[in-house]
Amino acid sequence: MDYAHLSKAKEICFQDMEDSIISAGLEWGKDYLPVLNSVPNNIDKINRITQSFYAVTENLPEKISNKFGKTLDVDIILYLGLCNGAGWVTTIGEKTTVLLGIEKIIELDWCDIYSMNGLILHELGHVYQDKYGVLNREIDALQNQFLWQLFTEGIAMVFEQEMVDNPEYYHQDKDGWKNWCTQNLGLINQSFCDDLATMTSSNQRYFGDWVRFHGYSDVGYYLGAYFVRFLLRNDCFDNLISYSIDDVRKQFKMFSEMNH
Repeated sequence: MDYAHLSKAKEICFQDMEDSIISAGLEWGKDYLPVLNSVPNNIDKINRITQSFYAVTENLPEKISNKFGKTLDVDIILYLGLCNGAGWVTTIGEKTTVLLGIEKIIELDWCDIYSMNGLILHELGHVYQDKYGVLNREIDALQNQFLWQLFTEGIAMVFEQEMVDNPEYYHQDKDGWKNWCTQNLGLINQSFCDDLATMTSSNQRYFGDWVRFHGYSDVGYYLGAYFVRFLLRNDCFDNLISYSIDDVRKQFKMFSEMNH
C-alpha cells in the first residue's frame, strides 16, 4: 500500500458534494460551511489524527495478509475534503483509493487510534469485497439498492471485527450505541423492512451520521453486521462477498423473519 496526502481530487470531491446536495437535500451554508470553518480551530485534533493515521497504517498490509491470506493494492489518503465522508472508497488514476476526510473526522471526534483503526479497517472491508468479490452492482429497484447497501456495510463491519478478533466490535459504539442496538434489533429490523418500499436518499434513517433512528445514527451498520453474521452460519466470508442481489434478498427475508 502507498500512503500519501491528497494533492488532486478536486473534481471527485465537488461532484460528490453536488450529488449529496441533490439526493440528500443538504445545504452548503447549514451542513458544509460550519464543518469546514471548524478545521483551523482544531490544529491539536489534526495532529492527533495524523499520529493515529500513521500508527494504524504501520504494517497494515502484513496484518491483512495474516488474517485473510490475501493482499490489497490500495492507496490510503488523508486529506481535507468537502464533507465527502470520514472515509470512502473511490478510484483515482485507475487506482483504488481510500479517502479519509480530516474535516469529518474532526466533526465526529474520531481522532484517536481506536476510532481511526475502525474507520480505516471499515473502508478496507469495502476494498476487499471489491477486489475479491463484487462490491458495486447495477441494481435498478431503489429498495434493492438500500438492501445491497445494508449487505455491503455489513460485510465491511465484519471485516473490521475479524481484523480485531472481536465479533462484538463496532467502531460506532459510543454513548450506549451498541447496547441500544442490541436491545432494539427487532425494531430496527422491522422498521428497515417496512421502510424499504418507500426509502430514498432523503428519507432513509439508517446510514450516515446526519440521520437518526430513534435518536441513534448508523443503526443500519449494526443491522448489516448482524445479517452478515447470520449468513456466516452457513457460508464462508469469501463466498459471501460474491453474493448476487437475489442471494441477498432471499437470505434477508429468512433473516428478517427470525428477528421480528
